[in-house]
Amino acid sequence: MTAVDTPSPPATTARPPAHVPRYRQPDVTAMLPRWLRAAVLALLLALVLVPVGYIALASFMPDVDVANGQVVPDEITVTNYVDMWTTVDLGGGLANSLLVSGAVAVVSALLAVVTAYCLVRVAFRGRLAILRALVALQSVPGTLLLLPIFVLFSSARTYLDITIVGTRFGLIVTYLTFALPFSTWVMVTYLRGLPRELEEAAMIDGCTTIGVLRRIVIPLSWPGIIVAAVFAFLLGWNDVLFASVMTRPETQTAAVVLQVFGQTQEGGALPLYGQLMASALVCALPVVVLYLVFQRYLVGGLTAGGVK
Repeated sequence: MTAVDTPSPPATTARPPAHVPRYRQPDVTAMLPRWLRAAVLALLLALVLVPVGYIALASFMPDVDVANGQVVPDEITVTNYVDMWTTVDLGGGLANSLLVSGAVAVVSALLAVVTAYCLVRVAFRGRLAILRALVALQSVPGTLLLLPIFVLFSSARTYLDITIVGTRFGLIVTYLTFALPFSTWVMVTYLRGLPRELEEAAMIDGCTTIGVLRRIVIPLSWPGIIVAAVFAFLLGWNDVLFASVMTRPETQTAAVVLQVFGQTQEGGALPLYGQLMASALVCALPVVVLYLVFQRYLVGGLTAGGVK
């Protein structure tokens, strides 16, 4: 018998899957006419840049020209930037602000990472209540806590013989009271978006929980950590209320120094407006540099966790 060769069926080529269009979030600004968008952007830029531009111009003008309401300077002088360091203790205020705000930013970010990791990865009773409390604490005005915090720190002098009011340590603890809840919630939102499989793989390779936190979680959480640190830094840098109550002249921050400088110029024969404008620009410069350096981390950290 002869074998009959049966023809093999023709190979079918797999067709590529049809292109499925991805959903794109509609651009709200595209619904506006182009000229209207340009007008709105120009108005917003003017509201921000015009006051800042006038402050910059006034810082290079003599005090007489600023007091007369002159906008364009007749002469440009840099004496305001030289004399302001001797008129007020601006250098000491900047040093105190950098020390206090930097310590608050570092401590708040580190504690927020550890706390958020426990809240996200560890299941225990009361975890949901803690998360809700973090959100609820954001609605408490700081002015309501000024007197209780001052009384509590003053009592430490009487009962524990520890001086807290008037020290930088007391100011750091005060700012941590408000910075920790927000920083922890930012890190909770960010850590929820990290894949758990990376941590499980590290534990299979022999890493402990601390090793996973140090080698996996923290390196992948830099955008969230920087967001938490920057907002904690701004809380300490811009505060005037608590810094004016919890400090003495040697530990006053830059914001308090500017406030005192502005109050002393009221009712004088010729207020030092030029030096006041120059001091305001110098105090705002660290915040501007901070935003420019960490701008891309801030955008990535704020939007993390919003899409699953």
